Amino acid sequence: MNTALIILGVLVVFGFFAVTLYNRLVRLNIAVDEAFAQIEVQLKRRSDLIPNLVETVKGYAVHESSTFEKVVAARAKATTATTVEDVAAADGMLTQALRGLLAVAEAYPDLKASSNFLALQEELSTTENKVAFARQFYNDNVRSLNTAIKTIPTSFFAGMAKVVARPFYEVEDPQSRNVPIVKF
Repeated sequence: MNTALIILGVLVVFGFFAVTLYNRLVRLNIAVDEAFAQIEVQLKRRSDLIPNLVETVKGYAVHESSTFEKVVAARAKATTATTVEDVAAADGMLTQALRGLLAVAEAYPDLKASSNFLALQEELSTTENKVAFARQFYNDNVRSLNTAIKTIPTSFFAGMAKVVARPFYEVEDPQSRNVPIVKF
């Protein structure tokens, strides 16, 4: 009788332990999904600003069509990317294109003085900061998940929870890791 109770107690404790670790992995996996969704929200916000920014600059710099085309193409790619790697690559491409657009704006003093352009610049800068924070938040969650998957004892439950290691959000172009700097 005592032995049966001890075995039953051990099984209950082990079951509780297993459920706790399983739930931890599931929560971490959901946190990574949520963090990636936040990156997409901020990139969408930035993408929504771009047509207004392009149109504002176009009004002053009509002959800079190749720059506008790069921005539009990068924006199109960014809106269709789905995987972490594709989104990161499109994000880097769009950031580079925006740098080109902002460089064009430097050559037009009237544009730099435009209140519409200044407001769009401020909004873009704020959004870039939010994108950077969302990237960091995502990578922090990926680190936590990947660490849990690769360490004992949670590694034993990763397969059961159908949780796999996730890729970090890495922007391909090292220059695009910085927020675009705008000088007026």
